[in-house]
Amino acid sequence: MTEVAFHFNAPDKLGYVCRFVRKAMRHDVRVTVAAPAPVLAHLSARLWKSAPSDFLAHATPGCDAALAALSPVVLVEDAAQSPYHQILVNLHDALPAAPQAFERVVEVVSLDDMDRALARQRWKGYAAQGYAIQRHDLVLKEQ
Repeated sequence: MTEVAFHFNAPDKLGYVCRFVRKAMRHDVRVTVAAPAPVLAHLSARLWKSAPSDFLAHATPGCDAALAALSPVVLVEDAAQSPYHQILVNLHDALPAAPQAFERVVEVVSLDDMDRALARQRWKGYAAQGYAIQRHDLVLKEQ
């Protein structure tokens, strides 16, 4: 069954996603990031501007299919459009349409009250579908 994990208290949500992607790439794991188009644009810019020693190669919506197949990370609005099914980082306000298509779903939650409220709704949605949910408090992890 798909693993679902919520990573709470991210002070910089997109910065955390960049670090998460970097770590996954080091382990040769393919990552799909699903989000609204404006968020994908900001994330793509952040992935290109990461540390000089890191090259976070990724494919964006509308890119050539051959490039997408070679990229370890794909940014999509709809998770079903991804060629990969290892990890889905969901940055939408709602549940992905088919979380069971992925081995693992990661929900990143910022310190923002609205983001936290929307995350609680997603948590309830996953729980209603029978998923066991892991909780990772990023504040406690840093201590």
